Amino acid sequence: MTEKAHRLAICLFAVAILLAGLAAFSAFAGQPEKVIKVTAKKFEYSPSEITVKKGVPVTLEFTSLDRPHGFNCPDLGIRTDIMPGKVNRVDIVPQKIGAFEFHCDIFCGEGHENMTGKIIVTE
Repeated sequence: MTEKAHRLAICLFAVAILLAGLAAFSAFAGQPEKVIKVTAKKFEYSPSEITVKKGVPVTLEFTSLDRPHGFNCPDLGIRTDIMPGKVNRVDIVPQKIGAFEFHCDIFCGEGHENMTGKIIVTE
């Protein structure tokens, strides 16, 4: 193979890799982001049950209507503070199927222990 043919082959290979990468990126970028809005207030989350799919990226978007709260789902490794007047986004990609309990871990008054919910991860 001549030097010119070798350079041409390298350039064509690089262009092919670039085009494959762009195609993969545009396929991923074309998917709408799934956002689940979660509202916290004394002594409840809304929704209290969140269903997501294994391996599918999701953004949980937290707001508080009244005071500081916490969100803790230990089995999925999710933990965040939820402050009034602020939106807090947590990106997750669930990797195991099942039902996973979450709870408020910042004391918010009598009834705090009932501030719970569940994330259900399906196939």
